[in-house]
Amino acid sequence: MREVVILIPDIDKDQNVEIDVRIDGRKRSLQYRVELLEWEGNIVSGEEKVQVLKHKIESYDKDWELVEIGPPTEKNITLMFKRKLGE
Repeated sequence: MREVVILIPDIDKDQNVEIDVRIDGRKRSLQYRVELLEWEGNIVSGEEKVQVLKHKIESYDKDWELVEIGPPTEKNITLMFKRKLGE
């Protein structure tokens, strides 16, 4: 799939974004979900953060696919998922 970058306004964590597009005149709805994964407890090492991130991705709702991982901070990391199209 080709990519088109669309700037959207800032949204709160754990919100869904729905985008309607037309491809060759056919309307398609795309859904995205942005989630903020906060590092909990005493997680300090990069390896521990990777394990938490890996677990989150592997256990995520299978109707959604990961499309972007944002830059990590000391407190959290942003994940963007896209709902899989039922084709």
